[in-house]
This record gives sequence, C-alpha cells and structure tokens, in this order.
Amino acid sequence: MRKESAITMTEGSIWQNIIRFAIPVLVGNIFQQLYNTVDALIVGNFIGKDALAAVSSSGSLIFLMVGFFNGIAMGAGVSISRYYGAKRYDDMQESIHTDIAFGLAAGVLLTIIGVTFTPHILSLIGVPESVMPNSVAYFRTYFSGVITIVMYNIAVGILQAVGDSRHPLYYLIVSSFTNVVLDLLFVAVFKWGVSSAALATVISQGLSAVLCFSRLIRYDTVYRVSLKKVRFYPGKFREIISLGLPSGLQNSVISIANVVVQSKINLFDVSAVAGCGAYSKIEGFAFLPVTCFSMALTTFVGQNLGARQYERAKKGAAFGLVCSMLMAEVIGVCIYVLSPHLIALFNDDPQVIGFGVRQARTMSLFYFLLAFSHCIAAIMRGAGKASVPMFTMLGSWCLLRITYITIAVALVKEISVVFWAYPLTWFVSSVVFLIYFLKVDWMHGYDQKKKS
Repeated sequence: MRKESAITMTEGSIWQNIIRFAIPVLVGNIFQQLYNTVDALIVGNFIGKDALAAVSSSGSLIFLMVGFFNGIAMGAGVSISRYYGAKRYDDMQESIHTDIAFGLAAGVLLTIIGVTFTPHILSLIGVPESVMPNSVAYFRTYFSGVITIVMYNIAVGILQAVGDSRHPLYYLIVSSFTNVVLDLLFVAVFKWGVSSAALATVISQGLSAVLCFSRLIRYDTVYRVSLKKVRFYPGKFREIISLGLPSGLQNSVISIANVVVQSKINLFDVSAVAGCGAYSKIEGFAFLPVTCFSMALTTFVGQNLGARQYERAKKGAAFGLVCSMLMAEVIGVCIYVLSPHLIALFNDDPQVIGFGVRQARTMSLFYFLLAFSHCIAAIMRGAGKASVPMFTMLGSWCLLRITYITIAVALVKEISVVFWAYPLTWFVSSVVFLIYFLKVDWMHGYDQKKKS
C-alpha cells in the first residue's frame, strides 16, 4: 500500500510541513465560509433584512447541535494521526471505520432532533416573531440533510489526520461554486425563499462528501476505506470517545454560551439581529487562519508524539502559535477599518450597518487572543489532553460569559455590553492557557496511558 498524498510530519522541515498542511486548509476554509456567507448575501439582498435575520438567528443553534458530534470526530482524528505516525496501520484502520460508523449514527440522530424540535428550540432563544416562520423553514431544511454535512466532516477529518489537506480543498472548491450557483438559482431566480438557501448548502456539502469518500474508497492507501469494515470496534470506539468527548463537550458549552448571547441580541430589534448576523459571517473569515493552524497543530503534534519526537512537537507548536496570532490580528485590523463597507454588502439598511459596525469595532482588534486560545486547545488535543481545553472553555467561554452577559445586560440595556462578552472571555482563557502551556509538561503521558 502507498501513503497517497499524505504529509508525514515526523520528518523534514517543521515549518514547511505545517505550512504545506495549513495553506490548503486555509484556502479550503475560505471556500467553506463562502457557504454561509453566500447564503446570507443572497438572502439579505434578494429577500430582505427579515430573511437575513432568520438565517442569522439559526447559526448558533446549528453549531450547538452539530458541534458536539464534530468534537467527538476530532477524537477520531487524534487517534488516526497517532496510529499513522506510529505506523500502526491495523489500529488506524479500525479507528477510521469506527469513525465512519459514528458519523452515520450521529447524522441520523441529528436529523430526527433537528426536524422534530425546531420550533421549540427557536422559541427558547427568543427568535423574533416576525422572522420565526423563515427561521423554522431554514432550520428544518438544513437538518433534513445534515447527514451529508456530518459525513463530509468525517471524511475530511480522516484525510487531514494522515496529512492530506490538498484533496479536501479541491473537492470543497467544486462544491463551493455549486453552492453559489444553486443559491442564485433557488433564491434569486426561482424565488423559493429562505429554506432554499439551506437546500443549496445541503446539496453542495453532499457533493463534497461523495468526492471525499470516493477517494478514500477507490485509492489503494494505508488509510483506504472498505464499506464492509464500517462498524463500531469497541476498543477504538472507547478510545475515540475518551479523546473526543472533551472536545465535543467543549463545542457544546461554547455553543450554549453563544446561544445565550444570541438570545440577548434577539431582545433588540430585527436590525440588530441582521447586523450582528452579517458581522458573524465576516468574522468567520477572520477565524480561518485560526482554524487552519489549529488543524495543522493537532495533526503535527499527534503524529510527532506518536513517534515520540517530543522536541519536534514543541517547536512545531510554538511556530504554529505565532503564525496564527499574527495572521488573525492582521485580518482583525482590516475588518476594523473596512467594516462599514463589508456590512453593507449584506444589507444597505443604515440601522443594520450600524449594529454590524459596532460589533466589528468592539471585537476585531482582539482576534489574537482568539487565535492563541484555539491553537493551545488544538495542541492539547493532539497531545491527548483534550480535557484541558474543555475545562478551560467551560469556565471562561461558558460559565463566565453567561454570568457576565446575564448581569451586564440586566444592569445596562445597551448592545455594546453584549459585544464585550467575547473579548473579555478570550482574554481570561488565554491567560489560563498560557500558564498551563508554560508550567505543565503537556508532551508526555500519552504513551504511558496506552501501555496501561
């Protein structure tokens, strides 16, 4: 068998390996972000600010429901990358096929929950009555096909765990252009409404999933997928859960806090919901360098600790941290300056623009803190210490954020108070992570656990 298109991060130049992995992920994430951004752009311009608010109000809930299962899948990625780095290909195969079985089960469960409980869930976070019908339509359509989105993430996670970030990029470019065409066709030409934007996303992500699995099944590699082998291997399932559950819980608690933040934004008018929703799409692009270096660091650290190259793992972690923070801050400065023009792309209502600009100029200069926290969390996941970011995020991004926003909004009914919830909690998590990173020997302990 051959290790087709994979990057072996246990040898060669550290910075070249990380950059070679990160750049395709970055470009791919740009196209990934276009999915939701194009939905919002087309809906906001062709239907109006109420429809834009409906799409925006669903975002935090979608991540709440999908984020837990994606976090579990991260555990599979760590398991796969470690076995790949250690050249234990039989164990890697069992992890891969258990991961796929988990994705199928998660997709079915999410579909049932999302379609059945949509109105109740949206009511709980106080979605304005004027946008409720559109929100329900968008949410239900999205979750009717959520299994395609889950399986796409599973397939990409497998490829990235072995160092192949190029092919997911190629497939994502194809599906992104498909999404743009379908959005324009469904919304602008056929006038099918808000739900058709979700339908375009589901179809496009389904195309990506088919292309990824086609490669995994057809090519004779050490990580080749065989449909006959897809099942839950008990030992590997327990390992994936132990590695991934902290990340899943971390995603969930962050999402719960963000849902609370969204509920406070919903207390203001539709223009606030639409403006903040437009900003969230722009912020998604700022988050891209953070995401790409996070993924690269998890894979790099996982492979090198699997091969017991501790000093190499440490150097790679430091390099990725610096690059991610610098890139995030440069983008933050650009967003601060250009925010009026960027928000206006989604909707030209002055009130919508005003709310979006206020949020952008409150948060964008603190993106380096966001980058630092996420990259340290990625390093810890790669080191098999996923509980560290879970508890840190639980304390700072969930409990502290909810406490702050509940008290602050009750005392000062001003939307800027809501916006400050993010940079303040980013700062707290960064301080905690910095102390842990400098004081604790995070590189050792995995091998001993595996032997016991």
